[in-house]
Amino acid sequence: MSRMPRFASRLALMVTFVAPSTPFDTYPKNPAIDALNYAFRLELSDTTDAIVGELTLDLRFTTPDARAVRLDLANADAARGGKGMRVSAVTLNGAPVPYTHANDELRIPLASPPAVQQRAVQQRAVQQRAVQQRAVQQRARVVVQYSGTPATGLLTGKNKHGDRTFFSDNWPNRARQWLPTIDHPYDKATSEFIVTAPSHYQVVSNGLQVELTDMPGGMRRTHWRNSVPIAPWLYMLGVARFAMQRVDTFEGKAIETWVYPQDRDAGFADFASPTKQVLAFYSDYVGPFAYERLANIQASSVAGGMESASAILYNESSVTGTRSVRWRNVVIHEIAHQWFGNAVTESDWDDVWLSEGFATYFTQLFIERAYGRDEFIRGLEASRRTVMTFAASHPDYTIVHKNLSRMEDVTSSHTYQKGSWTLHMLRGVIGSDAFQRGIRTYYQRHFNASATTADFRLAMEEASGQDLEWFFDQWLYKPGTLKLAGSWTYDAGVRQVRIALDQVQTDGSLFTMPMEVAVHHRGQPVPAIHRVQVNARTNAFTIDVPSEPEDVRLDPNLWVLMEATFGKGR
Repeated sequence: MSRMPRFASRLALMVTFVAPSTPFDTYPKNPAIDALNYAFRLELSDTTDAIVGELTLDLRFTTPDARAVRLDLANADAARGGKGMRVSAVTLNGAPVPYTHANDELRIPLASPPAVQQRAVQQRAVQQRAVQQRAVQQRARVVVQYSGTPATGLLTGKNKHGDRTFFSDNWPNRARQWLPTIDHPYDKATSEFIVTAPSHYQVVSNGLQVELTDMPGGMRRTHWRNSVPIAPWLYMLGVARFAMQRVDTFEGKAIETWVYPQDRDAGFADFASPTKQVLAFYSDYVGPFAYERLANIQASSVAGGMESASAILYNESSVTGTRSVRWRNVVIHEIAHQWFGNAVTESDWDDVWLSEGFATYFTQLFIERAYGRDEFIRGLEASRRTVMTFAASHPDYTIVHKNLSRMEDVTSSHTYQKGSWTLHMLRGVIGSDAFQRGIRTYYQRHFNASATTADFRLAMEEASGQDLEWFFDQWLYKPGTLKLAGSWTYDAGVRQVRIALDQVQTDGSLFTMPMEVAVHHRGQPVPAIHRVQVNARTNAFTIDVPSEPEDVRLDPNLWVLMEATFGKGR
């Protein structure tokens, strides 16, 4: 890859890394419990929208003082029209145990901490430490039997052809509406779906299919197993009549298309490209593809696309037979999520930009590679317009949330477009080579795990050798937009261009930002690029030139998110 210009001198060499104060969303985490594998057994029917479910959860205790296993599960109540789940039995390591299920929380108290269960309290300190060490490794199996009609999360109804379907819609925290889980991205686990449904349906889910068995009474059992840990919003289930095509393979892993049989020809044509090229680009730029296959699936449950790990859902209108640019770009975006959001997942919803901002920018990077610089620039310009429009009506909005409690507020255009622009500006500040090194380090370090914005900053500081606190603070943790107004003049006596440049935003923000200035001379096809740094309300710069320029332009290569009025002065 060609190197883009680095236009900021190092502000400081990083000696030690001090993470900024990190906000945390308000989800009640339980670090004493680590979910290892969820196995969901589900029975579906054509005579009712209710489901019959059984969860087998394998977990481990990470500390010796765990007091309860807490799972999210929506309970049936009048506010949902009687919809929700009812728990009928819970066992722990094969033995029935008491539980409470209220306020969408299934709580299974432990009779005593695991260390006490494992062994009587020891008299000597050295023996106690040994018990605690073993307790950290202690595993347990919880089985939950439940049933009910989901209010949301699993949507049952007719698709555009009038056929009955069942499709998941877990984003961002709706898995709990039909699946008992730790419904938060901080705790990732492997998963299985063992689904019994009428045999005229096909069943698709995450991972690989390991069983397909016809059963009495016109039923069929389908078992999918996902061996890679993922967050619960990424669990996926689709039950419908499908046409399925194995399109290709990528590094020995299947690329599949699943569409309604009525849309077979159009769907197979639409999804045939560019999946393999996108997988190859991200694998080369970022790191290895984490999952066992990649399926593109037509569905009736999502408005656009949903990045479910290894099994991506697209709105049923995505199939047109025309390979529309709009839906092509959605495919690129959702595949980018397989790296960002899926393989490396935000530890808190406050840091959701690590998913959406990244997928948005890496979509543009693939577009630049595959379809050219002009289309890349058009994407940046469209994103800039979106950012400025949103900022005008939400002047206090920050990309990194501050203790998010309302999940309906989890994303906005800033999460996507301003997050994407922040990555683009960071690439401009530290250079494309350092940017890619930092991305690869971040991905490798947190592969199949979770990360924070502070983790990402650390990787970028290591890759660039720069202290980037100033950059992260102003673009991610603070609100505001950069607006510039200024002019340039030519002083023939000293052969200098004089630039006056003011920050004119009225939202109270003040930015420090390196910036390119292009000086155009007659007869020279390529302008001379100079670098300045805006860091005050009023800024003045001089540039030595051989003669009077034809024109002087700010940010000619579109590296800075800003609105600017700038021209020749008198």
